[in-house]
Amino acid sequence: MKSAVIVFPGSNCDRDMAVALERASGRPAHMVWHKDASLPEGLDLVAIPGGFSFGDYLRCGAIAARSPIMRAVVEFAQAGGMVLGVCNGFQVLLETGLLPGALMRNAGLKFICRDVELETVTTNSPFTNALQKGRVLRVPVAHHDGNYFATPDDLARLQGDDRIAFRYVDNPNGSAGSIAGILSENRRILGMMPHPERANDEALGGTDGALVFQSLVGAMANA
Repeated sequence: MKSAVIVFPGSNCDRDMAVALERASGRPAHMVWHKDASLPEGLDLVAIPGGFSFGDYLRCGAIAARSPIMRAVVEFAQAGGMVLGVCNGFQVLLETGLLPGALMRNAGLKFICRDVELETVTTNSPFTNALQKGRVLRVPVAHHDGNYFATPDDLARLQGDDRIAFRYVDNPNGSAGSIAGILSENRRILGMMPHPERANDEALGGTDGALVFQSLVGAMANA
């Protein structure tokens, strides 16, 4: 699997994402600067990592979504390429319109940094096909604006089309069962708030997050 990681000023999980992708695929990820106008040829996946792109000024992900490289990412996604956005990357995907909805301030209006449990809602995607429906993963969150919001119509479509990838078992932002990750209509774009790349090594507390990356490699091998 040939992958690239987009790097913005303020990204702080780009290296973690690259390490997780290389571990799963055996191939180093291309690191692509936000001012670049094009992506490397022949990519299978573009990953937009977590962090605080542009210091979260204006609105989380809003400035990054208008960086030159994001035009190429949108074209890549619209052509059927796979895109993974984690935490701030999820916010960027929402700002570009590649996924519906918005991420608002946490219910307690505080930054949350701790491990959480995620329930796998669907296995019908390249990002979750190595999991079992109902499988609970333990991964970290680290965010201040992680409360997913969408219109009733969008929520109904996400639910009806089986596009909710993960839900919180014990939601750090509010009620249990709230959405932690969603898929695009073609199921080739995943935005999720928790950090699977930070749960990729036993030395760091667990490897549940590695299953997301193993799913991607398996999906490519079976394509």
